[in-house]
Amino acid sequence: MNPRYSPQVTPARTKAERIYGQLRADILAGRHRPGARLRYAELCEHYDTSMGVLREGMLRLAEQGLVKGEPQQGFQVVDLSAADLRDLTTARSELESLTLRHALADGDVEWESRLIAAHHLLSRTPQLDADDPARLSDHWVAAHANFHRTLLDGCSNQRLKDIAGSLRDAAELYRRWSVPLGHATNRDIAAEHAAILAAVLARDADQAIQHLIGHIEYTTNVLLDSLTDDPALLEREGHPNAAERWAHQEHRQARGLHAAAEPMRSG
Repeated sequence: MNPRYSPQVTPARTKAERIYGQLRADILAGRHRPGARLRYAELCEHYDTSMGVLREGMLRLAEQGLVKGEPQQGFQVVDLSAADLRDLTTARSELESLTLRHALADGDVEWESRLIAAHHLLSRTPQLDADDPARLSDHWVAAHANFHRTLLDGCSNQRLKDIAGSLRDAAELYRRWSVPLGHATNRDIAAEHAAILAAVLARDADQAIQHLIGHIEYTTNVLLDSLTDDPALLEREGHPNAAERWAHQEHRQARGLHAAAEPMRSG
């Protein structure tokens, strides 16, 4: 009997995987901010690795859409665009609402059973990474995607489901950044999912859609609010006086007037 082939994992391969994993985790946790330049010399020292290993990790991250590279300029973390986030949120709200309405009209008891199972798994999965509480757990991200995919799976129109799924995938990086960049400490995301499920099981289309849209828009609002707290992000969004306005906002907070003050409008 021929021995089974067992690929050897070399120390170099193990180190490349480790560096890639650390860099990816740091980007998703917001330690490398949106739009930040990723300078080789600094990162090689920080991660205690070689230029070749680091570049290999960068190329893998570029394939995933987490970083982008430009000739002669190296790599940078993909930017957080408020305009793109708003457009994406509007598109998702419209498409997912329509698809959910079809799912409620087309879905049967088997679909309901799958949705209940998906929600049970999601509710029992820790949301934050035990080793890195600044970012979402990969297991929770997978369970969350499965719940939302199953939610729309009752729809018999495959094209609607495909488009809705692609928009959800496009929002994944924003969703992950909503934890380290946002400050929604009072959010009860488990209750949001439970409310969506309850409305679906009651076959209340309007209520289910209302909960779903609120769920989608909450993450967007958390991230958009975080833009007003970060002068660098505001500058990239086209606000030339962002730093001054941010300093003014901090001054008002220090005087205890921020809560009563009217929100600043973007110019």
